[in-house]
Parts: sequence; structure tokens; C-alpha cells
Amino acid sequence: MPIPPDAPEDAPTPTPLGSGVAVILGVLATLPGLPGVYRMLNARGDVLYVGKAKSLKKRVVAYTRPDRMPLRLQRMIAETAAMEVITTHTEVEALLLESSLIKTLGPRYNILLKDDKTFPHILVTADHDWPQVVKHRGARTRKGEYFGPFASAGAVNQTLSALQRAFLLRSCSDSMFASRTRPCLLFQIKRCSAPCVERIDHADYAALVEEARAFLSGQSQRVQHDLVARMEAASEAMNYEEAALIRDRIRALSRIRAHQDVNAADVENADVVALYQSGGGVCIQVFFFRSGCNYGNRAYFPTHTQDAEAAEILAAFMGQFYADKMPPPEILLNLEPAEAETVARVLSEKAGRKVTLSVPKRGERVGLVEHVATNAREALGRRLAESGAQAKLLDGVAEVFGLDGPPQRIEVYDNSHIQGSDAVGAMIVAGPEGLMKAAYRKFNIKSETLTPGDDFAMMREVLTRRFKRAQKEDPERERGQWPDLVLIDGGRGQLSAALAVLAELGVEDVTMIGIAKGPDRNAGRERFFLPEGAPISLEMRDPVLYFLQRLRDEAHRFAIGTHRARRSKGLSKSQLDDVPGIGARRKKALLYHFGSAREVAGAGLGDLEAVEGISHGMAKKIYDYFHPEG
Repeated sequence: MPIPPDAPEDAPTPTPLGSGVAVILGVLATLPGLPGVYRMLNARGDVLYVGKAKSLKKRVVAYTRPDRMPLRLQRMIAETAAMEVITTHTEVEALLLESSLIKTLGPRYNILLKDDKTFPHILVTADHDWPQVVKHRGARTRKGEYFGPFASAGAVNQTLSALQRAFLLRSCSDSMFASRTRPCLLFQIKRCSAPCVERIDHADYAALVEEARAFLSGQSQRVQHDLVARMEAASEAMNYEEAALIRDRIRALSRIRAHQDVNAADVENADVVALYQSGGGVCIQVFFFRSGCNYGNRAYFPTHTQDAEAAEILAAFMGQFYADKMPPPEILLNLEPAEAETVARVLSEKAGRKVTLSVPKRGERVGLVEHVATNAREALGRRLAESGAQAKLLDGVAEVFGLDGPPQRIEVYDNSHIQGSDAVGAMIVAGPEGLMKAAYRKFNIKSETLTPGDDFAMMREVLTRRFKRAQKEDPERERGQWPDLVLIDGGRGQLSAALAVLAELGVEDVTMIGIAKGPDRNAGRERFFLPEGAPISLEMRDPVLYFLQRLRDEAHRFAIGTHRARRSKGLSKSQLDDVPGIGARRKKALLYHFGSAREVAGAGLGDLEAVEGISHGMAKKIYDYFHPEG
């Protein structure tokens, strides 16, 4: 067969790396020299990498010379099938957008911060004539000033207790405030000034609120000095009762400042961030100091590749960490992050004031940063030790069940219901780093033909939905969403039902095991049912047995919790919720008038019309809903 003239016999076959470079070259021709963000996508449209640049053209051109890049980026270039670009006005905007996209999309080749917990704050409200001071977590939808973050709810509660003694601000809800006719116990124990019954006038209460705001904003020394001056003036005027009250408030403030696990030196409002890298892992510790007080600390273990530099990891961490948090005026570090000036500008723009990044070289602050770095080192050591123990357990699981290697993803399934009602299925996931709670899934049983209480049918539905979705979203099994081992809570019958699902879907290479309690349902005498052969048991003290028991118990806990939540939701639902045109106001009026939804359902047309807010037309609609045959 003749060879076409445009395809010479010795033409090289394009390599994946060459194909990726060709894609980038095609995009490069149209790129401007402006700041912006670029995204690398694979053939399925998944985002591989998000990057930012001061000049898009100058930055992206580097990807056309992959031989000068680390192996991680070479693999990324080889997978690149398309690019998307967004231009911004400034490099600062580009960094903000990059951090937001990384957090939202979780690209495979970026350094990722797994931070699924929100920090509690203290809120001084501004939507009431008499502001309250309360703990707040979540979206900042309520009007007021938010102070924090605190590392834990315990730290918030401790500080709130001291603030009540120091500033005597109310903590009760608005409805409770409005219903009071006499002071509550907090007034008696000198933790509230009782504005609800006007034991304090509005101007004096507003002054207390301002003092609290100043203290929480970092002006604790000034507030304390002012109180000392007022106490001395009251004492000199022989107003000893007022002096004693101010003395108690000063003691409360001192108690907040004195409750320190770490000497804060001259630090008022700052975060202390320290990174420690060893053994292929990284830990970043963050200590929060507000008003000269240690509000606690958190440890983070960012996901990164082996060749990532510490400065690069720290810069990525700070961008993502402060993406949804207000940075303090000062951040103390144990090393300088990459592009430190740009990071500082971004944080300053977000805060609306200057944010300083500094690496202390002398004085007490050096000791503080070193202390935080020591905490990072110790936390990473514990993490690596736990990972080593987990690795041994996974090796043991592989040996017990004859797997090719230690499983990277174990899925455990269980069902929960009461005589078939509110049936749910639950899936928990474990891997080399322990339980992967972000990967947990719950399944509300939907089948209408299922016999109530049929555990086999429930398991079939759960597994069918789970693996059909996996086949659709990750057909090539490249995204780490497929399990190496599946544990089913049950014996031979449950296992057979599960295996039938895999066979029907054509799923192979997934080992499935049934785990059942032994005689008299004794924990410790579990039997493990394999697809072939007789069930096996492990020694009573075998660590692998304990590990598998913990996984089964965690699945059971998650299934029961999910079932209870669904049942509670069902119990709180009323028959009136399904009646067209019945909103919260009319529902409340009907229940007040008749006492229950059942009485409403049995009421006559005239009785319904007698309810305030129910017109003749609405009464007819309600009556017809409960009496369709009439």
C-alpha cells in the first residue's frame, strides 16, 4: 500500500508530552501579556491545575519547555488536552481568584488544603437596640461585628464567660429579652447588667458595648488601663461599691489575658504560622492571638507532591486558608513564603487594611514562632507514626484476604431502618490516612416495590446506585474513586446479593467480603465470608480484627445516625405541609385553633371558615384535600 506523501514512513508517533505541548502552543498564540488565571484540563474536562500569572503569556510559555520542569508538571502537561484562561486587572486579583478556584475545584496537581471545618467566632450584634454577645459559626448573615477566629468552641465559651463578667453584656435571645419582667440569674451573679428590665440606661450600656468591641479588636491594654483609672477615681471619691464592681471587671479581663498556653510576648492581634517538612509530609500549625490572648491552634496537613518546596507550599496554604477568613493585621512566620509581597498585598486588600508578613529574627517573638514550629514538628511526627501503623494494618488486611497489595480505598456498607420505615443505606471510606469522612455517602432507599425490611433488596439498591455512578463519573478508574475492597455488614446472603450487583454491572477487580458477628452475635468472634470457600475467622487479639471491627462499627454508627436524622425529619413533618396554599402563618393558625393536624383533617367546612385568616375559598381547598371523595 503506497504511503501518502504527507505521512513519511519515518514520521514519529506523537508522544503524550508532545501532544500536551502542542495544545499549550495553540493557546499561547492568543494569550495577552496581562495578569490572569489559567486552567489545564484533561480529555474529560477535569481541571488538572490552576495557576496565576502577572503576565499570562510569559508564564504559560514555560510549559512549552517541559524538559526544564519537575516530573510532576511534566505529567500534567502530558495529560493536558485543553486550557481555559481568565484575565484580571491586577496580579492581586489573579491570586485571589486562583485560591478560590483551587479550593472549589481541588485540582490534582495543585497543593491542596483540606479544611472542611469552620471556625467559631464571637459576634457582637448590631440588629437590636441592646446588642448581645454570642458565639457564632457559619455564614456571616447576621448584622454585627465578628471577632476571632477561635480554634475551638471551648475557647469561645471560656472567653464568653469572662467577657460576661468583664462587660456585663446580655447573651439571651431577642425573644427571651422581650419577655423578661425581672432580671434573670445572670444579673444576680454579676454577669449581665439586665438591660431587659432597664437596670442600666441605654447610654451606659452602649459604653459597655464599645469597651467590649475595643477589647476584642486588640485594644485590651487601653481598656484595662481605663478601668484601672476609673476604679482609682471611684475609690478616691469613696464610692467603694462602684470601685469593687470595676475591680471585678478588671479581674475578669486579667483572667482572659492570663489564660495562656503560650507566652504571647508583645503579640496583640496576630496569627503565628509555622511549617515543618519531613519524611515526605508537611504540617502547618496556626496559632491565633487576639487581644493578646491565645485563642487556640489548629494543625493542617496539605496535600502536595514530593518535589514541592516549603516556600511554595506555605504560599499556597496562605492563599487558600485566608480565602474565607479575615486575616489579622500581622502574621508571624517561621519562613518566608514564595511571592511574599504578592501574598501580603492580597491579604491587605481582603482585610481592607495593611497586613504584615514577618519572619522574626530576634527577641521574644522568635521563641514564640519556634514554639509553634515545634508543635508542627510533633504533630507531623504523630501523623507519620499513625500512618505507619495504618500502613501495617492495611498490609495485614491484604494478607488476610489475599489482595495484590494493601488497599488504598476500603468501602464499608450498612443499612438501618425500623421495620422497613425510613430506610437508609450508608457507606464509609477508609484509606492509608484513616477514615475519609469527606467521602462518606448516605442513600435514602427509594424503591417503591421493595418489601419493608428486605435487607438484601436495600443492599442491592445501594450498591447499584453507587457503582453505576462510579462507572459514569470515573470509567477509567483514574480518579481514586473506585474501592480496592468492599466490606458488607452481613453474612453469606448479604454477600451473595452484593456480588450479584457487581456481576450485573460488569464490575470486576473489586474484592467484596461479608463481615458477620459470630455465635450469639459476640463481637470478637466475627466470621468473614469470601466470594469462594468457607468463612474465615481471625485470632481474638489480632490487630487486623480490631481494625475491621472499627470499620464495621463506624459504618453502623453512620447508618444509625443517618436513619435517626431522617426519622426526626419525618416526625416533624405535618399533614398540613402538603396542602396547597398553606404557609407557615395559616398552618400556625389552624394548629392553634384545632390542636393537631388530625383534628384539622376531620374538621367540617364551617369549622375551617371560623379560623382567623382562613377564607371560604381556602377552607374549601383544605376540606377538599382531606375529603377527595366528597
